[in-house]
Amino acid sequence: MAMVEAKAVEGIQGQDTHCLQPQSNVVRVFISSSLSDLTSERNAFWDKAYPEIQDFCQSLGLVFEVVDFRWGVSESILADHMTTELCLQEIQLCQKVSVGPSFVALIGSQYGHRPLPRLISDNEFELMLGKLSSDQEGVTLLKRWFIKDCNSIPPRYVLQPITTHYPHYNDTGPESGPQRDGDVVSWKLTEARLLQLLCAAAVQAEKDGDISEEQKHNFFKSMTEWEMEHGFLRPQQDDPSSVVFIRDLPQMKKSEQQKRVSKLFDVTADGLLDTEAQELLTNLKQRIHGASSSDLSLHRIEISKGAIDETRKEHQDYLESFCKQIVSQIKGKIDRQTAPATAPGCLWLQQELFHHTKLSNEKCGVFCGRDGLLGKLSLTMWESSNTQHAPFVVFGPAGSGKTALLCKLAQEMRAVLEPQAVVILRLLGTSPLSSDVDVVLRGVCIQVCGAFGLAAPGPQTANTHDKLVRFFHALLQKVSEQGETLLLILDSLDHLSQANSAHELHWLPKVIPPNIHVVVSTLDEGSPLEALTALINEDKYFFQVEPLTSEQGQVITDAYMFVAGRRLTSEQMDAILHSFHKSGSPLHLKLMLDMAKQWASYTTVSDMKLGSSVTEVVSLFLQALEVKHGKKLVRHALGYITLSRFGLSEAELRDVLSLDNDVLAEVYQSRLPPSHTLIRFPPLLWARLRHELGDHLVERWENGITVLGFSLRQFSMVVKKRYLSVELRVQMHTVLSEYFSGQWSQGRLKPILLPSLMTQLNANRKVPSQPLWLAEGAANLRKLHELPYHLLHAGKWEELRHSLLGCLDWLYCKTLSCGVDSVIQDLSLCADAMDCQEIQLIRDCFLLLKPTVDFIDGNMDLSLLVTEIIARLQALAHAYPAVIGRLCSQCQDWCAACTDPVLVPRSSFIQAPGGPLRATLSGFTKGVRAVDVCCERNVLIAGSEDGGLIVWDLKHLEVVHTLVGHAGAVECVKLIDKGVHCVSAGRDGCIRKWSVCSGKQLYCIQAAVSVQSQTSQLLHVLECRAVLLSSTHSQVKVWNVDTGDFLYEVDVHVESLAFGVMGQEMAIVSRDGQLWLHDPITGLQKSHNHLTSTKEFTVASVLSLTKHERLVIASQESSVILVSATGILADVELPAPASFMCTSEDEKTLFAGCESTLAVLHVKPNSVHRTQDLQHEALVLSAVPFSHGNKVITGSVDQIIRVWGLTTGQLLDSISGMASPVMFVSVYNTTIISASGSSTLLKLWQLDYDPKHKSQACIPANCPRVVISKDGNTVHFVKEEDRTKVFTWSCSEGMSSDSMEVSSEVCCMELAQQKRLLFCGLRTGTILIYPLAFAPETLCLPPPESLPEVRSMAISPREDRMAVSYVDAVCLFEITARDSFPCVEGPFESYSLSLLHSPVSAMALLPDCRLLYGTLGGEVAVYDFKSAMAAELDHHGAAITCVTLSNWDTHALVGSEDCVQKLWSLSPLLLDHTMEYKVVKGFYFEGVTCAAFSVNDKYVFTGSRDKTIKVWDVASGSLLYIQYVYAAVIKITPFKDGFVAISQLGSFIREGFRCPDALTQGYNPLRNFRAHYRVTSREKTLDTPHTFLKGDYNPAQFNFMSLLKAKQSSSSNTCVLL
Repeated sequence: MAMVEAKAVEGIQGQDTHCLQPQSNVVRVFISSSLSDLTSERNAFWDKAYPEIQDFCQSLGLVFEVVDFRWGVSESILADHMTTELCLQEIQLCQKVSVGPSFVALIGSQYGHRPLPRLISDNEFELMLGKLSSDQEGVTLLKRWFIKDCNSIPPRYVLQPITTHYPHYNDTGPESGPQRDGDVVSWKLTEARLLQLLCAAAVQAEKDGDISEEQKHNFFKSMTEWEMEHGFLRPQQDDPSSVVFIRDLPQMKKSEQQKRVSKLFDVTADGLLDTEAQELLTNLKQRIHGASSSDLSLHRIEISKGAIDETRKEHQDYLESFCKQIVSQIKGKIDRQTAPATAPGCLWLQQELFHHTKLSNEKCGVFCGRDGLLGKLSLTMWESSNTQHAPFVVFGPAGSGKTALLCKLAQEMRAVLEPQAVVILRLLGTSPLSSDVDVVLRGVCIQVCGAFGLAAPGPQTANTHDKLVRFFHALLQKVSEQGETLLLILDSLDHLSQANSAHELHWLPKVIPPNIHVVVSTLDEGSPLEALTALINEDKYFFQVEPLTSEQGQVITDAYMFVAGRRLTSEQMDAILHSFHKSGSPLHLKLMLDMAKQWASYTTVSDMKLGSSVTEVVSLFLQALEVKHGKKLVRHALGYITLSRFGLSEAELRDVLSLDNDVLAEVYQSRLPPSHTLIRFPPLLWARLRHELGDHLVERWENGITVLGFSLRQFSMVVKKRYLSVELRVQMHTVLSEYFSGQWSQGRLKPILLPSLMTQLNANRKVPSQPLWLAEGAANLRKLHELPYHLLHAGKWEELRHSLLGCLDWLYCKTLSCGVDSVIQDLSLCADAMDCQEIQLIRDCFLLLKPTVDFIDGNMDLSLLVTEIIARLQALAHAYPAVIGRLCSQCQDWCAACTDPVLVPRSSFIQAPGGPLRATLSGFTKGVRAVDVCCERNVLIAGSEDGGLIVWDLKHLEVVHTLVGHAGAVECVKLIDKGVHCVSAGRDGCIRKWSVCSGKQLYCIQAAVSVQSQTSQLLHVLECRAVLLSSTHSQVKVWNVDTGDFLYEVDVHVESLAFGVMGQEMAIVSRDGQLWLHDPITGLQKSHNHLTSTKEFTVASVLSLTKHERLVIASQESSVILVSATGILADVELPAPASFMCTSEDEKTLFAGCESTLAVLHVKPNSVHRTQDLQHEALVLSAVPFSHGNKVITGSVDQIIRVWGLTTGQLLDSISGMASPVMFVSVYNTTIISASGSSTLLKLWQLDYDPKHKSQACIPANCPRVVISKDGNTVHFVKEEDRTKVFTWSCSEGMSSDSMEVSSEVCCMELAQQKRLLFCGLRTGTILIYPLAFAPETLCLPPPESLPEVRSMAISPREDRMAVSYVDAVCLFEITARDSFPCVEGPFESYSLSLLHSPVSAMALLPDCRLLYGTLGGEVAVYDFKSAMAAELDHHGAAITCVTLSNWDTHALVGSEDCVQKLWSLSPLLLDHTMEYKVVKGFYFEGVTCAAFSVNDKYVFTGSRDKTIKVWDVASGSLLYIQYVYAAVIKITPFKDGFVAISQLGSFIREGFRCPDALTQGYNPLRNFRAHYRVTSREKTLDTPHTFLKGDYNPAQFNFMSLLKAKQSSSSNTCVLL
């Protein structure tokens, strides 16, 4: 893993995460210029340069941001004197995050506004006053505007807001116009006078030696110089990257200067030229020239006189040149400074680690008042270190300080634990990735594996919830076994999303191994704490966070203010503590202290607005923001952050506010925007608001940019309640959707009506375009995440359906870039809100293809997604044309335009969504042997051949527990106590009792059951008597079911016992019909009878009827016997011996599985009557009644689940897809649960599905013999369970009702396509021939003497001969016709196989009577019937599976089980290519199963046991394409431009193959797979036709379609096999 590098090890271990600082993808530039003389240049930059640089950055996958605080500013926003500080903070931020230039300076002929200092130290200010002692009026004026703040440490004098003395300065109403104008003029004069006083005092102080030259100059600096000083002029600045443009004016006459003085030069308050400012400007330019370096791009331009006039062409030419130069310089710096992007595979985890560590450090900044609780928790952890223990739980009300406590715990533990110990902290819910339990577990597992050098979870494990939970649990155990120390802290379990039932905590280990500590926190109420309380019985693991006392509040306040460099007056302190006393909440206290940091010592108690709760404090804070910044701005800015899905960056927020007409109308309500064609939100307004928000905002890295969110959930809740009405939510989601869709980008004008103008403007908002792909391989992740969310909540459902969820490009881009889970999340969100069936089906489609995409870790090619969509949804396109139909059409269009080889599905052959399959449950490594269900508690438990048990929550379909204990196969499992507990018995001889709630083993009884016993009844539980029964040989043993204590045993000295319950007694039945009744508590025998009947019977199994107090005994003589304590009451004959029995819930109906019949019997207390026989096509293995006994579901060996109506006895439905014999069925609500001893999976099927969504298999699964007609319309096959019948299916008519009876098992089948003759070779040696044109006629070819079994058959291309392989000979027959009726004559020739020769497994008959064949031993040979000559060819390492002729008889392909296939040229017989394909990690099922040449013989299609279809180029032998089809293909035949095939699951596959004449350079057919292939070809020259070349084939270096004319090199191409 890329994360595990030497420099990052400490970060992964949780010791030092500075090395994990994510790499920025942002080019953030601060533009500095004076306010008025460079307006044209700034406007030109926005109009021309900005879009070009933005497009350039997007092409590199970067985000371009421009911060221009001069844009749209007015004098009123300078009232608080914060502008300079905000500018300098913004410059610092640009330098921190920008990967390109961070500062652009535009310098003209103005020095710029010289601001008054907002803060002056008390010593310095009093020194200034001393220098002005002779000017008492000036001293008085200074004291009036600067007031000492003693709360500052050290004290400082603070410049008061302008509105303190000029209250109308900020008024925006039209009625306040004259007063506002008067205050503006008055302030200008006052400001000039204050500045003149401070400058004069500074000059005198410098003369007197009291301050330095630099200190004096601080009183003279303009804002522009302050900015440039921080941007690039500071001598110790680290590699500043800046672009500076200096515009010099030409020499002008004095009269010309006077005309332009107010616009081009600095002027004094009385309108005269400010000579002092001009001198300062000259000095600044000299400083800039002196600071020139390699990182400073300095450009000096002297414009002509004509260019000064904005109305002349020279001015436009100048602006054009200016824009070209600035674009060139910025692009150049971006190219030089941009570093290679961080590998996306580990970026998300790197961002998470950095986020949680940064947040944790902030939480630990001031930690007081919880030292006792921290010590108690640490001590309990230390005491539990060497033993197994439970997780530690910290709980308390919201805002009680749980998060700070756990952050401090992590900090302290890192200091005291050994260096190699790992501390992992996750503050859940503080980021999107920490809100999903799967993502949290995945990140924790990868981090732990990286820290300890263990193998990380594979893609399928990491992307599958159940597997990920099991891996997490096993990982903790493994780390413990290695003796390592790990501390995992998960804060705020209640902040996890509800996905995967995270609050039920099934994923959390109940028992923590030694040296491992898991600490969690949650609220003091709610489902997480309830779940923890149920799982953990001991109080010592719970730690409650109590409210703080007033004394603790005092200590925290002092510490907090000290860190902030502030203090409080006694009145202010009392007010804080008085309000805090009402709540005792640390969060409440912190919010008040955040406000108190802003209080000056002269702030009166009446000005302090303190709430009595967290909600009230936040509300008062927001109210103050509204007064200062405007209600609409506060409401909309905070609302957009709240409504965003994953947060907004500052640039995005400024852009969104620029699209919000309501906000712009408030900003420009009393003044005009700088330009009528370009309207944007002034960045300085947001900077001021953000400064006020302070710690309420938190930054988080998201794909290379920082996004904003709220640090407190309570703050967000107040914002929602206060501002976001339903109507406003829709309006704001609409604006956000317009932004992320790029609706108003690329020069499109958005109309706006401004109050100050009273006419509509169509203005450019200069927001960035939003392409789906920013650059090649760089997706627009922000758009992918945000746009569907906002379209949904804006009610733009049609746009959402058609432009996103039904758009192939969108689905592929999001799947590839964000993962298939992200697509499913979007589709689920929309399906739930929109109630749209098409979206639900597309979601289900992605759920079905998720395992495939997960297996290859999402690194898929578009062709894979296209074929998956077509193969699953094509059949639904006609029924759902609006979205699914259009989506399928897009897929077909993509295939038609594809420049690479591709297989195009012509039919739906993969499981379609919306059908009966609801879910597949996995987790076992071997087949399922036992299952039980408790519907009341929604619990399913299953036991496996591998000895494991898994408990599932059926309501949420997730694993609750994995129970490990049995050393052998689990043979029986029963849920007891209404699903609270369960007992299991295994082939290890043990009975174990488990708690279903906690997953703990309660007891284990050794040697309780017979390991060799063949009976299916290993144990029985009498819950009413609290006893547990089991049998061993001739004994029945009894235990207390609650404690596991042995009670007694009963030995009847008879083998093969069955037992049950009859009333209140324990019943024991022997094989020979003896019945014993015992008291289950004491074990005393109550009675002993020998059951007698009119005929002899042997007991096979026993079923208890508890309501009737009877037993039902199934005999091996095909009967069921109803038994009471006195004897046999009824004896009913069955069609065959019953292999299993079950009853309806009311015990009125009995079901018995009798071979291929399910017998239905009506039961009364004293009689049994057989009412129906439900005939199946295969052996019935299981049954379960439902719907109040009106229906029954059966499972059979033919892998089909059937639903029967008991009223009519009709088959209502049949469900295929289990892919193994259905040995168990049960019902949960309207869901069927099926399992098999041959499958590791349990499958859940919906009974109430829509029949039109059901996928129809053309033939049953696992048919051993299949042939397909040449037109691809008809399939003939033999079923696995009945090999003596041949069935027919056609595309047009479906399954034929008639079958062709065969006298013996069919061993092989061939079809003469032109003559329409179906040949069936039988085990008896007979060949039956069915003339399909003359049905129902049948021809018979008797076996030659002593040749009993037909092994294989081959028909010549002209269909005039047929070769038949028997056990030890191959015979040649002729296919002729007599009176137009077909006949077969012969054998005319025969070829005897040697005794050492392996049986023939596949063969092909060439037109010239040569026979090419392969054997089970891997031999390949050719025999010429004309010359009676045989020749051995190249040997394969495994059995030959297919020998296929090309359509033009020029080539033959020989395939085998060892993944090797050889392509032979037939005239002359030469090996052209040896093609090998292997999965990197090895896979058992890899061999070739079948093959077919394309109609034009250019390609060969092969089916493999790895469930893929591969396409190979005949000329070069090269692999052209691979497609995963979810089942092995057992038969394939060419058809038109592709092929028709049948899969092992019975699916009918029809596909076309498209291949360009020349492949694109670098094309790799293995891009969706992790495998390698090798082609070894002979060199095709006339001189040396038998020369073979050895070596691997590299598809990236060769044109597959050209003939091989030179030696080829070998390469291994890696892929994932599905």
